[in-house]
Amino acid sequence: MPRPRPSSPYSARSPSPMFTLPQKESRKPTTCPGSVSTRGLHSIYGDGLEREAARKPDQKLLYGVGDPTAMFSSDSPHLSSRGSIIKWFWDSAEEGYRTYHMDEYDEDKNPGGIINLGTSENKLCFDLLSRRLSHSDMLRVEPSLLQYPDWRGHLFLREEVASFLSFYCKSPAPLKPENVVVLNGCASLFSALATVLCEVGEAFLIPAPYYGAITQHVYLYGNVRLVCVYLDSEVTGLETHPFQLTVDKLEMALQGAISEGVKVKGLILINPQNPLGDIYSPGELREYLEFAKRHALHVMVDEVYMLSVFEESVGYRSVLSLEGLPDPQKTHVMWATSKDFGMSGLRFGTLYTENQDVATAVASLCRYHGLSGFVQYQMAQLLRDRDEWRNKLWFIPTVEYHSAIKSTGTRLSQRHPAE
Repeated sequence: MPRPRPSSPYSARSPSPMFTLPQKESRKPTTCPGSVSTRGLHSIYGDGLEREAARKPDQKLLYGVGDPTAMFSSDSPHLSSRGSIIKWFWDSAEEGYRTYHMDEYDEDKNPGGIINLGTSENKLCFDLLSRRLSHSDMLRVEPSLLQYPDWRGHLFLREEVASFLSFYCKSPAPLKPENVVVLNGCASLFSALATVLCEVGEAFLIPAPYYGAITQHVYLYGNVRLVCVYLDSEVTGLETHPFQLTVDKLEMALQGAISEGVKVKGLILINPQNPLGDIYSPGELREYLEFAKRHALHVMVDEVYMLSVFEESVGYRSVLSLEGLPDPQKTHVMWATSKDFGMSGLRFGTLYTENQDVATAVASLCRYHGLSGFVQYQMAQLLRDRDEWRNKLWFIPTVEYHSAIKSTGTRLSQRHPAE
């Protein structure tokens, strides 16, 4: 199940020049919190308190537009303004992690310590992975692996990725290797797409709460902002559910951003959603894609938890399973091995897009975010080994995998019962 990670709430009124340091005295921000709950955040940052006070009791916050550096407060004589902001992002993100390491939980030595629930990292299947990655077929060395690759990724790997996604995404037609680009993780994919799709100061729509690190991913290189489409827990009818994303909410957030002079270039969808765990139905996905087409928006679909849905009744469907995408030239799908394979340290992510201009532009950035030839070879071997490893041991029966998760969940609930 996806879990939230600490986010950096951000805010601003209008686009600023690229990496210009914020001027606090002249800025009156509105907030857009990330993967944490929105409750209480608005009164902490900038003029959120003013906006809260101006709203009627029954008026809901519909959207938030901002600049993630609005709270920036430090500078370094040794760094450029851009470097100072990059360092500030790192310091902000690491503050909680450092606190955790200073008082880390240990069942015997420190039972009152901090338990890290903010890092979504699967450590339960190391035994399965280490056995497979130690096989002799993983150790082959070829001249091509020591030379510059096609920056989209070696063809042998892109062929295996296309085959893998065709099978598990249940695409109506085989996916094509030429539409695959391989990078070192989804963080790089978000960063690359933001850079090649947007001008400085433009924005993406994103349902909130969301995985907060995306704020940093889209900002550091491209200076792209996020427009939050706020979701709430209210159930308004028999056909609704908590935190439901609707086209009406997307429309209101888009028009709100436009009214503030912010140009929106795309929509980010995370499916299954992180941190809520919601799964968009095929009908909902099509509605969102049709909305994007009406407004000429790109859609970036993050499916990093695609194979981590354990309830068959939920009926997860990849966007690549849909017949006839409304605008295939503006639909870009991401997947990585960090969650579904439990290999966050391998840094493998892939983009599938039919837009060759986008694929080429992202591939150009793979000069800085590519994978070594050896890692590409190992990934191809893992994806190729459908019968002996993936199907029998990993994805289809998943006996060891699911039993490990269930037993761990049971132990945690017994040690830390809900109050």
